[in-house]
Amino acid sequence: MPPRGYGGVELVVTLLARELRRRGHPVTLFGAEGSEPGITVCAPPGLDAHLGQASQVMHEMTYLARVLRMMQWLGPFDVIHDHAGFGGALFTGMLGMSSVLHTLHGPIGVSELEFYDSLPDHVGLVAISDSQRAQAPHLAWAGVVHNAVDVDGLFVAPAARDPQYLLCLARVCEEKGQGTAIEVARRCGLRLILAGKVEETPQGREYFRRHVQPFIDGARVVYLPSVSGAAKARLIASATAMLAPISWPEPFGLSIVEAMVSGTPAVSFRQGSAAELIEPGVTGFIVDVVDEMVEAVRRADEIDPIECARIARERFSPQVMTSSYLGLYRRALEDTTATTLGRRGGRVRTLVPGSKSAWPASRSATPPAASPAA
Repeated sequence: MPPRGYGGVELVVTLLARELRRRGHPVTLFGAEGSEPGITVCAPPGLDAHLGQASQVMHEMTYLARVLRMMQWLGPFDVIHDHAGFGGALFTGMLGMSSVLHTLHGPIGVSELEFYDSLPDHVGLVAISDSQRAQAPHLAWAGVVHNAVDVDGLFVAPAARDPQYLLCLARVCEEKGQGTAIEVARRCGLRLILAGKVEETPQGREYFRRHVQPFIDGARVVYLPSVSGAAKARLIASATAMLAPISWPEPFGLSIVEAMVSGTPAVSFRQGSAAELIEPGVTGFIVDVVDEMVEAVRRADEIDPIECARIARERFSPQVMTSSYLGLYRRALEDTTATTLGRRGGRVRTLVPGSKSAWPASRSATPPAASPAA
């Protein structure tokens, strides 16, 4: 962490840990070899190569087993904040050693709902959008926190962008709609750049082979399997519009936000969190059918890049996200303190990792700032 290519969750976690540390909070962050300094390494580099493979589950469980062992050695922690999917939620929930928050980064279907409904009561779930939370309103939600993007690594280009092109930045699969993006670009007479790896599933590879690859000519349709860093920032900032022709209830469109933060209008179908993220006519457009997406692209020059970026940066900066999570950490600590006092009728010791100092608490005491393990 941070990711060198595709890796939205890894980016969000990196931004959160950096900002928590900048504010003086001790953070233990677990990740893979090759991450930036300050990461407790529990996985070799290249772990993502197993995504979509038969070996994926085994490698994920191996990583989580190492994290669990390190947590037992380095802890206790005030708050454990998990972003590692189902295995992470189960492992941290069964520890019984801290307040636990688990951020959901995917959709909630029937199977996911049954899983989250079976977790221990003390695991607080965090949604990344109101639309995601609405998929399962009865779960034990601790709150909703929108993801942040790296606003310092993105910039705003001049309003007059030449040559004009459309951008679709996402993993290549049917749900993301690159085939629709190709049709929209053709009807608008604009070049299209598709950036993102092909989803490592048989369905993803078949979608690319049938609906995307035949149209890639290097001129009107350009395909970039991976783009990151400064090159990605230039690509986003210089685009006429970011297309999100999604056909699924996407919990949070990170590329949509990256575009708006760069002053580039985002044009998305009305799915998932899109209507929650885009302010129509100010930072982009929400549409329902292909004809409306074509018309929205033709209106892209109505969006003021500076105003678009200003509004998006106010909503989706690491500072805003971190403040929201700190509020949830403090609430989780208060709940844990109240539960412990109810059992023991006296004082509770909350140990801060590293210092091993104890904090005496009472019902009226204010908990210290959280020391999360992300």
